[in-house]
Amino acid sequence: MKSNQEHPLIQTKKLDPHTGTSLLIKKNQVLHVTDIQGGQVVDLVSYSQKNSWEYLSSPRTVDYNNKIYFTNGDILYSDQSRPMWTIIDDMVGKHCFLFAPCDQKMFELSYDVSGPHPNCLENLTASLSPFGIQSERIFIPFNIFMNAEITENGEIVIMPPLSKPGDFIILRADMDMIVGISACSAYKANNYSFGPIRLEVFAAK
Repeated sequence: MKSNQEHPLIQTKKLDPHTGTSLLIKKNQVLHVTDIQGGQVVDLVSYSQKNSWEYLSSPRTVDYNNKIYFTNGDILYSDQSRPMWTIIDDMVGKHCFLFAPCDQKMFELSYDVSGPHPNCLENLTASLSPFGIQSERIFIPFNIFMNAEITENGEIVIMPPLSKPGDFIILRADMDMIVGISACSAYKANNYSFGPIRLEVFAAK
């Protein structure tokens, strides 16, 4: 999607590896998330601007779509069963809503990390705290570019992301939202390599 009279570019941000940010986005504006180098997972959470206790919900989204992988045409719902996002374009074709944001404890338990490690929960908390949203209100994010396989016995196997350099997903906002976004630091999720992400917000058509 290019900036033009129908969709003028409102803002753009580049997320360096292991960092996060927040955005205010209005209904019908469009969020364009691009994996610049390929293979980088992004965590996205969002909250209604009218009532920040209404949040993007994994179980509601899974329930209403009747699936665990999401792509073009799918709607992402709030905990109050209202549409928050619609995926309107997708070059990758597979994103999930299965995993909590990585945090310090996860790195200690899963990777035997002893010292402080950058993580999505801290990124999201720092980005959303100016809006009064603290860590205990950060739930399961939409795992953009995440590639997880489910085996016959129900085991979840984390695979390398399918996104290639320049691949993107485009989401239309279905309400006014506060949005938190983090470039994930989890080793397996990113195939042990980390890259930058470009975020662009376009005006409503």
